[in-house]
Amino acid sequence: MFTGLIQALATIRVVDTDRLYLSVSSDTIIQDLMIGDSVAVDGVCLTVEEILPEGFLATASPETLQRTTLGRRIHTETNVNLETSLRVGSKIGGHFVTGHVDGIGCLVESIIVANSWEMTFAAPSSLEEQWNNYIARYIVGKGSIAVNGISLTVADCDASGSWFKVAVIPHTYAETNLSHLKLGDWVNLEGDILGKYVEKLLGMRSYHAPSEISLEFLAEHGY
Repeated sequence: MFTGLIQALATIRVVDTDRLYLSVSSDTIIQDLMIGDSVAVDGVCLTVEEILPEGFLATASPETLQRTTLGRRIHTETNVNLETSLRVGSKIGGHFVTGHVDGIGCLVESIIVANSWEMTFAAPSSLEEQWNNYIARYIVGKGSIAVNGISLTVADCDASGSWFKVAVIPHTYAETNLSHLKLGDWVNLEGDILGKYVEKLLGMRSYHAPSEISLEFLAEHGY
């Protein structure tokens, strides 16, 4: 479990097929890591398998490489965001992030407004079906969303959730890889887990609800 507050940037490369080496820019993270720890890498939960002087090794399954941007990032020199897992008693400054990516979006607009950046994301044309099936229903105005593992608030979106806009403050922009994004670049997206549980509970309730609520039904359920 994570909170979406990025702690460091790292460069990433392939060591052997699906084994990844992450060179970390922060000594603090390396000193605090242990074998078996979970680390969110651009919002993807990976397990630390080996700790090296300037980074760590982790394995990404073929499905992870295919369904997230990591499969594309390992062939470039771009930076990835890192966050270590949440500890009991730690501050929760963002929102609950699981590290299980729902799908991929892309940056379609980035403009400076006053002292912040307004960034708009939508579905890459090749992944519109995935967006509609797994992401759109969790995008709500003023709700939370993780973009490359960063906890952000949806400032605006359309009714169907086919795009959304976030306002990024200077600190977040400077300390994460949002500042490296170009128009058309792909990002990992994870919807708010609370919305997923609400969706399932409401679905179960509607499935079990009677076609007509009667006095007998209310009495049977304690009303």
